[in-house]
Amino acid sequence: MHTITTLNSALQQAGMRLTPQRLAVCKLLVESNNHPTAAMIYDHLRPQFPSLSLATVYNTLETLVNLGAVNVLGHAGDDHVHYDADMEPHINLACVNCHLIVDIPSEHVRHLNSEISQASGYKLLGARVLYYGLCPDCQQKSKEPPKTW
Repeated sequence: MHTITTLNSALQQAGMRLTPQRLAVCKLLVESNNHPTAAMIYDHLRPQFPSLSLATVYNTLETLVNLGAVNVLGHAGDDHVHYDADMEPHINLACVNCHLIVDIPSEHVRHLNSEISQASGYKLLGARVLYYGLCPDCQQKSKEPPKTW
């Protein structure tokens, strides 16, 4: 996982000013385990930063993604793009019902990265492995009999 300092340095290298709003976006990304969307970040930070614009959130995220500091996971069946600051090799599991995304550490992914790098000569900057399914809670809920009144 990247640190707040790493993300802040990436923004500086891109020539962006480290405004309190951008620093807060970086902090939220690093501290979040729920793979937020731009709208989630905006909604969370807006009370603290009334002048924050959604464009600032999107521009900050786009810059971090383009620099390889943050992964874009795409949507989890909810038509929203999710972001992940954990750049260590891992697997993401997305529930297509409740849209929860969780991280699963895997040595297999780490070995696969090494194998691909050695076979191709590429310097890998990151990878995304995203599986879709139903989380245990949604599986349980689908087994529950309907409530009667």
